[in-house]
Amino acid sequence: MNQRIKDMINELKSLGDPKRAENYQRFFKTGKGEYGEGDLFLGIQVPVLRNMSKKYREISLEEIADLIASPYHEIRMFSLFLLIYSFKKSNGNNGENIYKFYLKNSKFINNWDLVDSSAEHIVGAYLYNFDRQPIYKLAVSKSLWERRISIISTYYFIKQNQFDDTLKISEILLRDKEDLIHKAVGWMLREVGKRNIENEELFLKKHYKTMPRTMLRYAIEKFPEEKRREYLYGSSN
Repeated sequence: MNQRIKDMINELKSLGDPKRAENYQRFFKTGKGEYGEGDLFLGIQVPVLRNMSKKYREISLEEIADLIASPYHEIRMFSLFLLIYSFKKSNGNNGENIYKFYLKNSKFINNWDLVDSSAEHIVGAYLYNFDRQPIYKLAVSKSLWERRISIISTYYFIKQNQFDDTLKISEILLRDKEDLIHKAVGWMLREVGKRNIENEELFLKKHYKTMPRTMLRYAIEKFPEEKRREYLYGSSN
């Protein structure tokens, strides 16, 4: 770890708030047996991390590797903001290197906010012009976070009005046991519906009676009340 990285880490630690860190520990479920077990927080708000990342955008993957492996949640988030910027200004092989780096280090992208702030901007953005089979492999991973990466990555495609991969990944994840996957799939289905309600409803009419309740509620959150009730109480045709 070089001196510049040490200085960044010390600066980040100086921005921490112990009381906020304590609240984050509870909010992100860091207790024994919970999804964020063992994660550590400094108590830094996301806008502060984003602003600080603007100061250090000229950074190498080797340096980001030291940050993404940090035990502190906010330092890992900071590293992802730097990685996204590096990807956006990359071209050619460097974009591929950043994409591969992201997946190689997925074990450190280990909470829902870390996934949600980065997956579409790196995995989705890279695979948009390539074979998308990697997200299908992630969808059947034993890792909760890799499965969440698989569905959240498709947000990039959704924003380009491409919905097929989202719907196919959603089908793969229909019987997932994790509530965090149910929420992510429901959210992406809702985003499809914002752009093409017919596509979302074709999916829902096929699966709404058997899909997890949380997934369904997220998917229909913006529907008119009467239509929501039809899906919730099993009367939609």
